[in-house]
Amino acid sequence: MAVELNLPVFRAPQEDFKPFLIAWNLTKRCNLRCAHCYLSAGERDAGSIDELTTDECYRVVDDMARVNPASILVLTGGEPLLRRDLPQIARYATTKGMMVVVGTNGTLLTDEKINELLDAGVMGVSISVDSLDHANHDTFRRLPGALKGALSGIEACRRNGLQFQIHTTASSMNYDEIPAIMDFAHRHGARVYNLFFLVCTGRGEEMSDITPEQYEQVLGYLIDVQAKFPGMLVRSRCAPHFKRIAYERNPESPITKAQGYEGGGCLAGTHYARITPEGDLTPCPFMPLSVGNLRQSGFDTLWNDSPVFADLRAPQLKGKCADCEYSELCGGCRARPYASHGDYLDEDLWCHYTPKGGAKILPMAEVFDGHPPPWSEAAIERLNRLPFFLQKMVKQRVEKFAREQGATAVTPELMEALRKRTFGNETPVFDAGRFQGLIPKS
Repeated sequence: MAVELNLPVFRAPQEDFKPFLIAWNLTKRCNLRCAHCYLSAGERDAGSIDELTTDECYRVVDDMARVNPASILVLTGGEPLLRRDLPQIARYATTKGMMVVVGTNGTLLTDEKINELLDAGVMGVSISVDSLDHANHDTFRRLPGALKGALSGIEACRRNGLQFQIHTTASSMNYDEIPAIMDFAHRHGARVYNLFFLVCTGRGEEMSDITPEQYEQVLGYLIDVQAKFPGMLVRSRCAPHFKRIAYERNPESPITKAQGYEGGGCLAGTHYARITPEGDLTPCPFMPLSVGNLRQSGFDTLWNDSPVFADLRAPQLKGKCADCEYSELCGGCRARPYASHGDYLDEDLWCHYTPKGGAKILPMAEVFDGHPPPWSEAAIERLNRLPFFLQKMVKQRVEKFAREQGATAVTPELMEALRKRTFGNETPVFDAGRFQGLIPKS
């Protein structure tokens, strides 16, 4: 049976914005005291008395599912494995249709814990590796044996078949080591390598960041090595000018909004939000600006009605971000000017680019030819396995291919034919497990 398929238009009115990704700090409890922690987490056995209870977490999940049941939900901390109800919360969210992942430092991942997560429907975990030198990593994480524990967690994931990512925070300590860590991640089977760029907030407020020039060099390297690691996505986080560099290298790059990749740029408050252990909703983990508390208001109400989120969805940017021809693809990090001086609409001071005054480069527009091919139910099911932010791009490309082929309907076989023509390999591109590259680190 073929049915008409209608997905949200990218240039949507405010009421149609949906969260692609929700990061949930379930606890401030942690067995580490990392130098850069935006949550200032610690005290392994002493969780906040204000943490949302299990039943409160269930209610919040219900609220989120009403806004977008297809969002990626990241359960993190602190160290989320220190919450005994983590598997129960994860299982409840998966029953609502969410793609659930866990952000962890990796040191507490045992065979037993991993199988609990798998049984709960957790799709994968992110594990932090900030140096392959034990002394450097352990000093950064402020716990002797932290790297040994993270490596043990990686091996436990491999042993039990749980997908994992490797996350690194770029700093002056590991700046020269990033290529080696990336190689390590690929050799050990990571599905994604995410390089996070420091936002000086929380315990990291007084840390020294790398320079804007170094940002530019590292981001260029990340773009250049995209094809070097088959089977592993390489992405930057908290550096949306990654999208500008990708476009400069190749205007046809599939990882920019110009080609329909809706996960590009700064998503804070537009398609991304963070929940604190106490239930405050903020635009992102690195912008501790509460728009309300989920004990007093529903997630759907705060998401749809927050003036801060409205600002971020139709931003009146300032400084060079306002003048930049890449403002629609990138938009700059909104957390950095907020951390610096409280103005989340000001320019991103850590972007090295000088605007050239050209026309704005716009996201890919929705194409309406009046006769979109109908989709079979099986094809819709296959498309829905992708994260929400990829669906529009894939939908348009599949429909274009269907018209070129003279197909009367979109089927899984047609989607597979496009995949093979595009990628020429047996990698299951229409597999949600390959597209978890937005998981925040712990």
